[in-house]
Amino acid sequence: MTREPTILNRADWARDDSLWKGRFEGIDIGTGVTVLFYATETIGAGPKWHVHPYGEVFILRSGRALFTVGERKIEAVAGQVILGPAGVPHKFENLGPGLLESTDIHLSERWIQTDLDDPELA
Repeated sequence: MTREPTILNRADWARDDSLWKGRFEGIDIGTGVTVLFYATETIGAGPKWHVHPYGEVFILRSGRALFTVGERKIEAVAGQVILGPAGVPHKFENLGPGLLESTDIHLSERWIQTDLDDPELA
């Protein structure tokens, strides 16, 4: 049995014309991973405190970010890869200066996220 490759065009997943922002779910292309592309030039911006029932792999493509994974804080730079374990709350923010870009691989065919209160506000 021969399988054909799946090809997604930028218009299929992108939410921005110039920045790498958007996502696609694995279920839509017959795979067990969902991929999110994140980019921001705003210092302090980033996904807020949340959790997934599966692991997530963060690939930092450019910039610097402060990751909080559980109780651990990690200052990450372009080229680093970080694993957020299943069930462990996490967030990250752009430390700047400049553009922060990450490719986030969710180890699930669907994107499932529960947003949480920020632990620093509790």
